Amino acid sequence: MEQMYTPAQVEEQKKAMYERMTPRRRRFVDRIGYENWDPFQAPFDPIDIRTDAMGFTSHDLLNKYFKTLPSIPDPDYMQTLSEFMVMLVMNIEKVRPILEFSDWYNSMLRERGISLTNSAQAQSGE
Repeated sequence: MEQMYTPAQVEEQKKAMYERMTPRRRRFVDRIGYENWDPFQAPFDPIDIRTDAMGFTSHDLLNKYFKTLPSIPDPDYMQTLSEFMVMLVMNIEKVRPILEFSDWYNSMLRERGISLTNSAQAQSGE
Protein backbone atom coordinates (compact mmCIF):
# COMPACT_ATOMS: atom_id res chain seq x y z
CA MET A 1 0.00 0.00 0.00
CA GLU A 2 1.25 3.48 -0.89
CA GLN A 3 2.15 5.64 2.07
CA MET A 4 0.81 9.20 2.09
CA TYR A 5 2.99 12.06 3.28
CA THR A 6 2.05 15.50 4.51
CA PRO A 7 3.20 18.50 2.47
CA ALA A 8 5.68 19.31 5.25
CA GLN A 9 7.20 15.82 5.05
CA VAL A 10 7.45 16.05 1.26
CA GLU A 11 9.18 19.44 1.52
CA GLU A 12 11.56 18.07 4.14
CA GLN A 13 12.53 15.17 1.86
CA LYS A 14 12.90 17.50 -1.12
CA LYS A 15 15.20 19.82 0.85
CA ALA A 16 17.28 16.88 2.08
CA MET A 17 17.69 15.62 -1.49
CA TYR A 18 18.69 19.07 -2.71
CA GLU A 19 21.29 19.48 0.02
CA ARG A 20 22.91 16.11 -0.82
CA MET A 21 23.23 16.97 -4.52
CA THR A 22 26.49 17.71 -6.27
CA PRO A 23 27.05 21.38 -7.17
CA ARG A 24 26.53 20.58 -10.87
CA ARG A 25 23.15 18.95 -10.25
CA ARG A 26 22.14 21.83 -7.95
CA ARG A 27 22.81 24.30 -10.78
CA PHE A 28 20.38 22.34 -12.93
CA VAL A 29 17.69 22.53 -10.23
CA ASP A 30 18.42 26.24 -9.66
CA ARG A 31 18.05 26.88 -13.38
CA ILE A 32 14.55 25.37 -13.52
CA GLY A 33 13.71 26.78 -10.09
CA TYR A 34 13.63 24.91 -6.81
CA GLU A 35 9.86 25.45 -6.50
CA ASN A 36 9.32 23.96 -10.00
CA TRP A 37 11.58 20.98 -9.38
CA ASP A 38 9.73 17.75 -8.56
CA PRO A 39 12.13 15.00 -7.48
CA PHE A 40 9.17 12.67 -6.93
CA GLN A 41 7.81 12.96 -10.45
CA ALA A 42 6.69 9.64 -11.92
CA PRO A 43 8.73 8.49 -14.93
CA PHE A 44 7.24 8.48 -18.41
CA ASP A 45 5.77 5.25 -19.73
CA PRO A 46 8.25 3.22 -21.76
CA ILE A 47 7.71 3.70 -25.50
CA ASP A 48 6.82 0.06 -26.01
CA ILE A 49 3.67 0.34 -23.84
CA ARG A 50 2.45 3.75 -25.06
CA THR A 51 -0.54 3.52 -27.35
CA ASP A 52 -2.11 5.65 -30.06
CA ALA A 53 -5.73 6.88 -30.18
CA MET A 54 -6.93 3.41 -31.25
CA GLY A 55 -5.00 1.62 -28.48
CA PHE A 56 -2.17 0.23 -30.64
CA THR A 57 1.50 0.37 -29.70
CA SER A 58 4.03 1.37 -32.35
CA HIS A 59 4.98 -2.31 -32.65
CA ASP A 60 1.33 -3.30 -33.19
CA LEU A 61 0.94 -0.68 -35.93
CA LEU A 62 4.10 -1.81 -37.72
CA ASN A 63 3.05 -5.45 -37.64
CA LYS A 64 -0.43 -4.63 -38.97
CA TYR A 65 1.04 -2.53 -41.77
CA PHE A 66 3.73 -5.05 -42.76
CA LYS A 67 1.07 -7.76 -43.07
CA THR A 68 -0.63 -5.67 -45.78
CA LEU A 69 2.52 -5.40 -47.92
CA PRO A 70 3.08 -7.80 -50.84
CA SER A 71 6.76 -8.28 -49.93
CA ILE A 72 9.19 -7.49 -47.14
CA PRO A 73 10.40 -3.89 -47.47
CA ASP A 74 14.09 -2.96 -47.42
CA PRO A 75 15.73 -2.17 -44.05
CA ASP A 76 15.82 1.62 -44.65
CA TYR A 77 12.07 1.63 -45.33
CA MET A 78 11.43 -0.40 -42.18
CA GLN A 79 13.69 1.83 -40.05
CA THR A 80 12.04 5.03 -41.28
CA LEU A 81 8.59 3.62 -40.63
CA SER A 82 9.60 2.38 -37.20
CA GLU A 83 10.84 5.84 -36.20
CA PHE A 84 7.65 7.41 -37.53
CA MET A 85 5.47 4.98 -35.57
CA VAL A 86 7.26 5.85 -32.33
CA MET A 87 6.65 9.55 -32.99
CA LEU A 88 3.03 8.81 -33.88
CA VAL A 89 2.41 7.01 -30.60
CA MET A 90 4.39 9.47 -28.47
CA ASN A 91 3.08 12.76 -29.89
CA ILE A 92 0.34 12.68 -32.52
CA GLU A 93 0.37 16.48 -32.78
CA LYS A 94 3.96 16.39 -34.00
CA VAL A 95 3.12 14.09 -36.93
CA ARG A 96 -0.41 15.33 -37.64
CA PRO A 97 0.79 17.82 -40.31
CA ILE A 98 2.60 15.01 -42.14
CA LEU A 99 -0.47 12.77 -42.01
CA GLU A 100 -2.74 15.54 -43.27
CA PHE A 101 -0.33 16.45 -46.07
CA SER A 102 0.00 12.78 -47.05
CA ASP A 103 -3.78 12.40 -47.30
CA TRP A 104 -3.99 15.55 -49.44
CA TYR A 105 -1.09 14.54 -51.69
CA ASN A 106 -2.40 11.01 -52.14
CA SER A 107 -5.80 12.33 -53.23
CA MET A 108 -4.08 14.58 -55.79
CA LEU A 109 -2.13 11.61 -57.16
CA ARG A 110 -5.33 9.54 -57.44
CA GLU A 111 -7.09 12.37 -59.31
CA ARG A 112 -4.30 12.25 -61.90
CA GLY A 113 -4.14 8.46 -62.05
CA ILE A 114 -0.62 8.32 -60.59
CA SER A 115 0.51 5.53 -58.28
CA LEU A 116 3.53 5.97 -56.01
CA THR A 117 4.34 2.28 -56.36
CA ASN A 118 4.47 2.49 -60.15
CA SER A 119 6.46 5.74 -60.17
CA ALA A 120 8.98 4.36 -57.62
CA GLN A 121 9.52 1.27 -59.78
CA ALA A 122 9.91 3.41 -62.92
CA GLN A 123 12.51 5.60 -61.20
CA SER A 124 14.49 2.59 -60.02
CA GLY A 125 14.57 1.18 -63.55
CA GLU A 126 12.38 -1.89 -62.95
